[in-house]
Amino acid sequence: MTSIQRKDLILVVDDSADSLGMIHHALEQAGLTALVAMSGAQAISIAEKMTPDLILMDALMPSMDGFETCRFLKLHSDLAGVPVIFMTGLSDTEDVVRGLDAGGVDYMTKPIRPKELVARIRVHLNNARLAHSAHTALDKLGQVSFSTDTQGRWLWGTPQAEEWINITEENLINPRKELAEYIQRWLTRLPQTGDQLALPLPNNALRLRYLGESSSNEHLFRLLHQDGDSESLLLQSQLRLTNRESQVLLWIAQGKTNREIGQILELSPRTVNKHLEQVFRKLGVENRTSAAAMAFQCLTNT
Repeated sequence: MTSIQRKDLILVVDDSADSLGMIHHALEQAGLTALVAMSGAQAISIAEKMTPDLILMDALMPSMDGFETCRFLKLHSDLAGVPVIFMTGLSDTEDVVRGLDAGGVDYMTKPIRPKELVARIRVHLNNARLAHSAHTALDKLGQVSFSTDTQGRWLWGTPQAEEWINITEENLINPRKELAEYIQRWLTRLPQTGDQLALPLPNNALRLRYLGESSSNEHLFRLLHQDGDSESLLLQSQLRLTNRESQVLLWIAQGKTNREIGQILELSPRTVNKHLEQVFRKLGVENRTSAAAMAFQCLTNT
């Protein structure tokens, strides 16, 4: 029996009936299903009952404007990942920035051009599907990863990540707020992929590894224990190394000399060198730089 694929669901929010009618017709012609709302409150009510795949949001509306509506929707865990495109007659940079800061992924100035609108919708729907696939894969692999916006506000995380920073229904606000402050300050220093930051959250001793910007205004991180055991186990599993070999490689990747590694692991430099020779053989490399590069790639991309 052939299954019927559901059309993408687009929620259009605008206080102008004429604008709603034009956009609704353009979306229907493009094979998209349109829901309409004429206020921010109505948009929130509809979105909570039927999660849209994308939201077109008028920026200027009475009572609750589009910026406020978007910020409210982003606080809802089931709606945080829904892309929002702002529609506005405003073209000032300040208003564009307000839309992006509120959680929008794009903006269009009125009058809306239907063909351009549909093209942009398809791009952001595809990006959202790719992001969802990546999130699902990380969930299944048990990765301790999460993403935030540039202000450090939590966008998405694997169950393991939420558990590690002790986010529960009873204490959602404080851990996320404190985490956001650390991340926002760190992002202003423009960290490079692979950079790490100690994260002294209450009752935890964790580090963050920066994995880069996965999309516009979304930054991806991995949580690590301060002792590095999780990284060592990852290298051991992915590169087929022994426990000692993975520990040696981890410290090589962090720029330590054989002497320093020996002191850390309580091994003689000679023993460290023997482990390193086995690492070179198993990885098929000839020097420390190549071995460190493979370790870095494994820790960053896995």
